[in-house]
Amino acid sequence: MPEVEQEPEPEPQPQSPPTKKKRVGKKLSDKQKADLKKHMDNMEMTVSEKRSHRMKLMGKMKQDPRITAKKAHNMISK
Repeated sequence: MPEVEQEPEPEPQPQSPPTKKKRVGKKLSDKQKADLKKHMDNMEMTVSEKRSHRMKLMGKMKQDPRITAKKAHNMISK
């Protein structure tokens, strides 16, 4: 029987590292920024607590531009 030449297996291509998805950021309006600053000035918290609270508020406010700082505060306080 004649020998059948097998095709060489293709070399596996090195996998590139997974690319991170860029977040399409929504920006706060000037009114929202002013409301947030005013809200944060009234908070009696430590520096790290203020930062955490501010980030949570910004996240809620960016999701929906109609949400005010007061509404966002009530949402995260529950």
